[in-house]
Order: sequence, then structure tokens, then C-alpha cells
Amino acid sequence: MFNIDSIANKFRISYFLFALLLCTTFVSIFMYAEVRIEQELVKARLLQQLELSQEKEGKQTVYTANPGIKIYHYDMAPANLQALATETVQEIPVMVNNQAGNFETNLHFFAYQQNKQAYILTYLEDDEMVMENYPVLAIFEHLEDIFADALKIAVVLSLLIAAIFSHLSAKQITKPLLDLKQAVETDHQNLTELTHLPSEVGVLARAIDEKNHKLEQYLKREQLFTGDVSHELRTPLTIIMGASEVLASQLEDNSRLSEFANRISTTAKETSEIISALLLLSRAPEQLDTPQTSINTIALNEVSRLKYLLRHKPVNCKVVADEDYVAYVRPELLKMALGNLIKNAFQYTDDGEVIVTIDAKKITVSDTGLGVPEAMMPLLYERFERLNEVNTGDQVEGSGLGLSIVQRIMTHMDWQLTHQANKTGGSTFSIYYNK
Repeated sequence: MFNIDSIANKFRISYFLFALLLCTTFVSIFMYAEVRIEQELVKARLLQQLELSQEKEGKQTVYTANPGIKIYHYDMAPANLQALATETVQEIPVMVNNQAGNFETNLHFFAYQQNKQAYILTYLEDDEMVMENYPVLAIFEHLEDIFADALKIAVVLSLLIAAIFSHLSAKQITKPLLDLKQAVETDHQNLTELTHLPSEVGVLARAIDEKNHKLEQYLKREQLFTGDVSHELRTPLTIIMGASEVLASQLEDNSRLSEFANRISTTAKETSEIISALLLLSRAPEQLDTPQTSINTIALNEVSRLKYLLRHKPVNCKVVADEDYVAYVRPELLKMALGNLIKNAFQYTDDGEVIVTIDAKKITVSDTGLGVPEAMMPLLYERFERLNEVNTGDQVEGSGLGLSIVQRIMTHMDWQLTHQANKTGGSTFSIYYNK
């Protein structure tokens, strides 16, 4: 399929258009030269005939010189010729009757001033008359045909050569770019060879190589940081979980204190899961195994875990699903993504309901809360962007990282996250997991 955006095709089209423009220029020059030469030959012949007719016939209002020449005093010329005639030789098509019948030919004419007397000189073009009586014009007409045929052949050959040459040249011009593309796609194995080229491709290869090196260093630092943080946090989290379990076992008789101990243990476990999810995000997607995971179970667990956010709020929440749906995904990542959406819905909804709907293609979290203002839409997935209260203008509690993290997880899993404003207020976020 012909792709107009391709650099090679743009070069081919440009070269072909240049050849076409060049051929048009030469054809125009040839046609102009042909017209001018013909005009000068006709004019010279008619002026010669005017002089001969004056010497032979004296003063006449109309001179007729066969074949095909007629010279009028200006006032005696046909009205259409008087209206059109200038000092430049012109031609108009006319119908002529003869013994062979009617045929169309050209009438050449121009105006001429001689001793205060104006004339209109005309010449009726005819091949037989030209060949017999005006050999110079006959030779010109013959050469004109030859040059016209030669010019047609030259134009066709020029365009053909331009097409072939542009095709071959485009391959040579784009070959270094294709080599660069292949080098980048093959983990830069051949990129070092291209960086030594003195051409623009070498400059581009060096820029890409330098950028890749910086990105590799950045990713390496991020992975090291994530690994170090997770390593350093796991030990204290393990201690906190162990201590909270021991504390809960010793406080069984005090339900109020036991609840706080359990809360500590639960929060420590959730933090450990978050660390695991962040570690997974730092790895390449193709390096992760994706076990079959129950979406319904994770949705129900997240709703139950975050239900405390709806305390003292007249908000109903339910999970709607026709059956138990599954997806091939790391449960830690799905838990973090879905948990952030549900948490936002709970935080920004003061009255109404939050509905989590699961089907074969998507997971939707719909609420009747504050919604997203139109002005904030371009920044919806930006880090540290937070929603303001409609009435007070104060920022709602939160870090502004939730949707940014969800979007990052979606990109990592090659899923899709969309947002739609509800007509009755609130928002609906959809995770498309079955592409």
C-alpha cells in the first residue's frame, strides 16, 4: 500500500514532480518558440506579397494572391478581422469550401501600417499550397512535426527515467535510516557502528545512543531505588506484623484494643502488598508471569477493605457481576489499580451510591460524587493533581497520585483506562482488560 507519509515516497513524488515541471517548462518554451517562428515566417511572406502586389497591380482596396493570401485596406476588411487584428500575427480556425468538400484550417492575419495607410494581411493555411508555393513554411511545418514527436518521446522517457532514478535513489537515501531503525529494534547491537558515520544519520545515531544511555541509567537507578526501599521496608513491616499479632493475642479480652492491633496488622500487610506491586511495576511486562486471577474476588475484597471511608456517609456500594470473571494478570497490580479507583469513588462521594460493575470486557467504577471539572480533564492522570471541593474550594484529602498510578499500571499491563462524566453527576472510570 502506498504510504504518502513515507520519506522514501515523499522523495519519489518530489523527484517525479520536479521532472514533470521541467518537462512542462521545456514544452512551453518549445511551443512559444514554434509560434513565434511561424508568426515571423508568415509575416515576412505576407509583407513580401504586399510589396509585390503593389508593384504589379498598383493601388487596390483588396489584393488577392493565390494561393491563400488576401490583403485588405483596413476599412475593406471583414468586421471580425478589424476587431481582432493587431501588429502581432494571430490565427483563428475557419471552415473552407473546395472541390473536396468542407474542411477546417487556420487563418493567419495581422495589421500593418504603411505610409499612413493601414492594411490587414491574411493567409489561409493549407498543406498543399504551402508545399507548392512557400517552401520555407513547408520545411518549418515538417520540422515542427518532427520536433513535436521528438518532444513527446523525450517527455515520456524523462518521466520514466525520473521514476526509476527516484525509486533507486530513495532506497539509497533511506537505507541508513532503515539500518538505524533495525539497530534500535535489535537492542542497539549495531548502533555503535552507525555512531561513527559522518552523515546526518551518524548524528542521529549518536543522539539516540546518548539518550538511550541516559534512560538506561535512569531506569537502573529507579530499579535499584525500588529494590533497596522494598528490602529495607520488608524487615520492619515483618516485625510490625509479628508484633501486632502477638499484641492482638494478648488483648483478646479487650475488644476495643484488639481491634486497633488487628488494624495495625492489616495495614502492615497492605503496605507489604503495595511494595510488592511497586516492585512488579519496575520490571518489564514480558518478565512477569500472569496467573489466572478472579476479578470478582479482588473487587469484593477492595470494597470491604475500603468500606471504612463510607463511615458516617449515606452512600450505598455494591458489586454487580453476572458470573465470576477472570483475567490473566498479577493480582497485586489489579488490586492496586482497582483499589485506587474505588478509594477515589468513596472519598469523593458524600451522598448516593458507588457501583462496581464487572463484565467480560471491562470493570467500571461509577459514583454519584463530585465528578471531574472540565478544566481538570487535561490533567486527570497527572501526578499530584487533586480535586477541589465545589462549595469551599478546598482540596479533598489525598496525595494526587492515585489515578496516575492506575494509568501507569494500565500501560504496564497493556490495558486501557477511560473516564466518562455521568449525566446525573459523578464519574465512571472503566478498565478494559479483554482486548
